[in-house]
Amino acid sequence: EVPLVESGGDLVQPGGSLRLSCATSGSHWNYFHIFWIRQAPGKGRLEWVATIGPDGNPKRYADFVKGRFTTSRDNAKKMVFLQMTALKSEDTALYYCATSADGQNRGPGTQVTVSS
Repeated sequence: EVPLVESGGDLVQPGGSLRLSCATSGSHWNYFHIFWIRQAPGKGRLEWVATIGPDGNPKRYADFVKGRFTTSRDNAKKMVFLQMTALKSEDTALYYCATSADGQNRGPGTQVTVSS
């Protein structure tokens, strides 16, 4: 398993922006695709948000964040980022980074709350 830690979550107004970070101390970080997934309040299931390949490509996004969210990575610093813009109330969730789409290896998460 690759240890992962998310940060950057906050309370933000609708239309606002946030940048989430995912950091690791794993030694083979640059071999992994990284998945951003989220869990909305009161919902048990995890929802896939975005994926970034080991060298920064390919990047794929769920339809509901296309054009609003952008993911990037800095392998030298062992970090992945999720830039979120035009946030909506329905983006409120606990956000995780993971090494698989099912979230089996993920960090503790960072809370994003979009509310006026």
